[in-house]
Order: sequence, then structure tokens, then C-alpha cells
Amino acid sequence: MLTLSRKINESIMIGNDIEITILDVKGDQVKIGISAPKTVPVYRKEIYVQIQDVNKEAANSEVSLDALKNIFK
Repeated sequence: MLTLSRKINESIMIGNDIEITILDVKGDQVKIGISAPKTVPVYRKEIYVQIQDVNKEAANSEVSLDALKNIFK
């Protein structure tokens, strides 16, 4: 893991088109702004993990042919 120190209004660039800016620091809370192309999804990690878990469940579930037929009626 790369660790960098930044002050308020300073930024970090990831690649050529993702910019992370420190907006505010209060106590143990840091507010950041992220500028990225709309094609790059940005999630809080806990949400990302939930999405991955739901996708794994969906990929491992079985759906009957009758259930699929009912969807397309």
C-alpha cells in the first residue's frame, strides 16, 4: 500500500483521469472528493463488498425453466 500525506485542497492523481482531493479534516474524519470519468464506478468499500456478495449469490443460484418462462409472458 502506498501511503501519502496531503493537506486540505491538495490532490492525488490515479492514472491520467482520476483525481482525489482532500476537502476537509475534522478529528478522525476526512472528507475527500473524487473526480473520475462516468465510466469508472466509485463505491465505498462496504457497498462494493455487498455488491460482490450479491453477484456471487446470483451466479451460484439456480432458476427453473418454468420460472424463466413466467418472466417473459
